[in-house]
Amino acid sequence: MRLPPWHTHFDVWLLLGSIWVGYFLLVRRHRSRTGEGASLRQKTFFCFGMLALWAGADWPIHDLAEGYLYSIHMVQHMLFSWIAPPLLIAGMPVWILRVLLKPRPVRGLVRFLTRPVMALVVFNAVLLFTHWPAVVDLSVRSQITHFGLHLLLFSASLVMWWPVMSPLPEMPSLAPPAQMMYLFLQSLAPTIPASFLTFGSKVLYPAYAAFPRIWGISALTDQLIAGLIMKIGGGLILWGFIATIFFRWHAREERDGLDVLQYRNVDRDVRAELMKP
Repeated sequence: MRLPPWHTHFDVWLLLGSIWVGYFLLVRRHRSRTGEGASLRQKTFFCFGMLALWAGADWPIHDLAEGYLYSIHMVQHMLFSWIAPPLLIAGMPVWILRVLLKPRPVRGLVRFLTRPVMALVVFNAVLLFTHWPAVVDLSVRSQITHFGLHLLLFSASLVMWWPVMSPLPEMPSLAPPAQMMYLFLQSLAPTIPASFLTFGSKVLYPAYAAFPRIWGISALTDQLIAGLIMKIGGGLILWGFIATIFFRWHAREERDGLDVLQYRNVDRDVRAELMKP
């Protein structure tokens, strides 16, 4: 069996296209008023984040995920939780975030939810909830539930990534050692549902067992692949971040230590000059 027939999800194009256009119109308007817009780096990250959302929500991933393979459903969730959120946060100028967080109730809620312990609890609770068999079966039978669960997962993912990615001085990210510990703890919880998927001897999601088989992949093999994607794919992303944070922190510490050493050498030379008769 080949890929599902191609068709455009106009609701996805309308929603994501509106956000995309709104971002660049807002940047252009703000730059014309204040001279401050968004850097090329920020715009690039934002575009890649939006592309990740679009890839997960449109053909063929959406069609395969919701009507054929749970492993592709897992790829979809990886795009919505592990890839798009950090890219989008990195793509947001500080002034846009301050506009979004200007209402006091919104700012207070975000400040509360993005505390490291709370962020871990919220994200992993949502992760376990969205992989509960009854919830998964309901999501593939109801478009409204399907959209709501994806929105919930994406929102919880933004909360989870905030302690690592936040550019706001008033709501800062953690220090590098704390970031590494935070991401290490985050890497532990997904192993629970991933283990059930990988080592399960029966199909956990009846809806996916009833779907037409594609590419000769059985329902149990499909479930095993989904578990491996969740465990290995998510782990690679998190440990990639941990390694990047470590090497950047190490380089900064070495650079700061070299600056201190150079300052001491200069100070010693000045004192030696002053002590000359």
